[in-house]
Amino acid sequence: MAVLTNHTAGRGRYGRLLPAVRERLATAGRPLRPLVADSAEAAEAACRDAVADGASALVAVGGDGTLHAALQALAGTGVPLGVVPAGTGNDLATGLGFPAAPLAAADVVAAALRAGTSRRVDLARVTGPDGTQRWFGGVLAAGFDAIVNARANRLRWPRGDRRYDLAIFLELVRLRPRAYLMHLDGVPHPLSAVLVAVGNTASYGGGIRICPDADPTDGLLDVVVGGQMSRITLARLRPHSYRGTHVHHRLVTSYRARQVRLAADGITTYADGERCLPLPATLAAVPGALAVLT
Repeated sequence: MAVLTNHTAGRGRYGRLLPAVRERLATAGRPLRPLVADSAEAAEAACRDAVADGASALVAVGGDGTLHAALQALAGTGVPLGVVPAGTGNDLATGLGFPAAPLAAADVVAAALRAGTSRRVDLARVTGPDGTQRWFGGVLAAGFDAIVNARANRLRWPRGDRRYDLAIFLELVRLRPRAYLMHLDGVPHPLSAVLVAVGNTASYGGGIRICPDADPTDGLLDVVVGGQMSRITLARLRPHSYRGTHVHHRLVTSYRARQVRLAADGITTYADGERCLPLPATLAAVPGALAVLT
């Protein structure tokens, strides 16, 4: 069993739980192979190497970014994923059906390994115009939220959540609808929107249920579009988004499709909270692409 651990996930507050997590996982009766990585790229490479070397399972201990790295190696392989949530938001872990408590999740993973059981869930595949591909399991942001993520990554001050607060403020000042050309299963939908999110699961950003009806077992992607709305309207909708009731607003439209093509100028997408591909890009639901140990 390969075990990928991000010691900095959740700002390191779960570090003291790691020995107990390893003990729970060891009850599955399989040798543990720790994967060492000091960057997202190294984590992906370590996961690919573990799969190529015949790992019977891969357990990701960390947040959504750690899981995102694991997905790049596991998609379509049949090697099952176990998740021990240890990040700040853990939206992807809970969306895939793992308990929110780290030790409880470790027990679920170990029990599934002992029983030799797993279940299949969908993933989404993102393809750029040059053929580059990435996978995600949660939500892909392709609007205001993606722009905020990009801005926060460029800021060197302040640190932590305040950096994102500053990025939100700076981008709200510049908020404007953008022209998108969206195709849903080949049907064109021209849009003028401030936010476009595509979900395999429901939430991102630490509990924002942006695509509240998304189901990772239905073979479809949920698309939520925030249209031509003002700064005040966008700010007022934020509390509703934690309950998923924002989708009832007259400026919010929801769609569902197997394939989504998105084009817009100046947008780099973020998937599972990680930098993904610039638009234009094609997103496709891939049924049963991932086995999970739940």
